[in-house]
Amino acid sequence: MSETWTPDQPIVSIKDVHKSFGDLEVLKGVSLDVMKGEVICIIGPSGSGKSTLIRCINALNDIQSGSIKVEGQEVNSPNLDKLELRKKVGMVFQQYNLFPHKTALENVMMAPVLVLKQDPANVDKRARALISKVRLEGKENAYPGELSGGQQQRVAIARSLAMNPDVMLFDEVTAALDPETVKEVLVTIKDLAAEGMTCILVTHEMGFAREIADHIYFTDRGVIVEHGPPATFFKKAKDPRTREFLSQIL
Repeated sequence: MSETWTPDQPIVSIKDVHKSFGDLEVLKGVSLDVMKGEVICIIGPSGSGKSTLIRCINALNDIQSGSIKVEGQEVNSPNLDKLELRKKVGMVFQQYNLFPHKTALENVMMAPVLVLKQDPANVDKRARALISKVRLEGKENAYPGELSGGQQQRVAIARSLAMNPDVMLFDEVTAALDPETVKEVLVTIKDLAAEGMTCILVTHEMGFAREIADHIYFTDRGVIVEHGPPATFFKKAKDPRTREFLSQIL
């Protein structure tokens, strides 16, 4: 049973989450809250648990202990309806995972038509609006192989938005892109954030994190070492691990 959730409560609430893969403990008691409309950036070295954490929010990874709630619904419940969760929580990955034999428009339309059983005519109209929203007007009939990496990633964002989620998760979505196509994807995410979409991003784009985030979380070896608003976090980091990490990448 989900609790009655109200918008003055965290839309995502993570409490003392532990996650292991075999003997390797990847998350060692992580807690954080995200309010509706907030943009959270999670940064840290490779292997620090960032991607695992956001995959747990979407129930792509289960957890050993702790609690993750989305709009009051316990994600770690045996009664979880994963489809209902994934209507609320969209996710965009480093790899675009588009269907190569489907056009951009068809890729965006597939889940609402096939999974949600929505009327194709209505979905078509909304999908075209989403493709326009991610600045790909005129590319509706292009196949993924005819699009740049940045364009494919924007189709993937539109596809996720087609489920009309309340929260968007972005897992290193620019990591596989050429430098010149990174900006167009970041601009798309920035637009979403400006419209009030709740966004949780794992990113190594520090300039972008500084510009877009309401709050930054630095993870290392499975724990949140330090967190704060960008102005404080980047200029007045207290923990030596945070300062060392920032000195290497800034």
